[in-house]
Amino acid sequence: MIYDLLMKASAEATLAIAADPKHLGARIGIIAVLHTWGSALTHHPHVHMIVPGGGLSEDDSRWIASRPRFLVHVNVLSRLFRGRFLAKLAKAHADGRLRFFGEHAALADRRAFKRFLAPLRRSEWVVYTKDPFAGPQQVLRYLSRYTHRVAISNRRLVSADGNGVAFRWKDYRTDGPGRWKTMTLSPHEFIRRFLMHVLPKGFHRIRHYGLFANGNRTANIARARELLGAVPRVAGPEEKKAATPDEPRVLPCPCPRCGDRMIVIEVFAPGCEPRYRPTPAPTPIRIDTS
Repeated sequence: MIYDLLMKASAEATLAIAADPKHLGARIGIIAVLHTWGSALTHHPHVHMIVPGGGLSEDDSRWIASRPRFLVHVNVLSRLFRGRFLAKLAKAHADGRLRFFGEHAALADRRAFKRFLAPLRRSEWVVYTKDPFAGPQQVLRYLSRYTHRVAISNRRLVSADGNGVAFRWKDYRTDGPGRWKTMTLSPHEFIRRFLMHVLPKGFHRIRHYGLFANGNRTANIARARELLGAVPRVAGPEEKKAATPDEPRVLPCPCPRCGDRMIVIEVFAPGCEPRYRPTPAPTPIRIDTS
């Protein structure tokens, strides 16, 4: 519930600020990715967003570019985000959609929850924007590392036994080569931290908003490219093959069991299950002629 509110509130705030004529006055697109961990496997939920430097006018007649190296003012965005998120949180509590356990059980009371939120309305919330220093490709490359990975990769593991798990982590408060350090946790604590970042089944950690929303993304991108005078993109041979699933792709390597050619019947992302299910072979019928 909280992750869902976090992603919706951040997207709505960004879209609203960009659409305001006092700021950008354009309909923008957003690719958002939820990220829940810090380098030491701590719980640090936040959302990464890729936003184009401009957007379409309300009537789609022109492309409105942002100022160089500037999209919207982060202070304005931060306060709108704070208001949207806390409003959604309060409504979820009023609707009975939040559950509390252990030391937080008292927050189930409406007045206790209101007192809990009060200081959050006065504190500054962290929103950060910057232009891609090495170009859009580098931003996409950076963000793609988080789309289908878990909280820690094998290369950061140093050792593991019955007494503890040692792994490398990055201390962002330190500059230079000394920022990489080694931490050792008990097996139970390591497992606890790791499982904090296993998302609920069916939760979409990658979402598209605004111009990039699934319903009208293709038409919006085509219109944006037209207004920007971009060269039409030509699909490569592999993409053309992928676009015609009725024509199975033949692999050059033979089947290790029968020696015949292998054919691709479906391609699916890591961590996902294939949709294809083979038809069960009919059970042979034996006729006793004795």
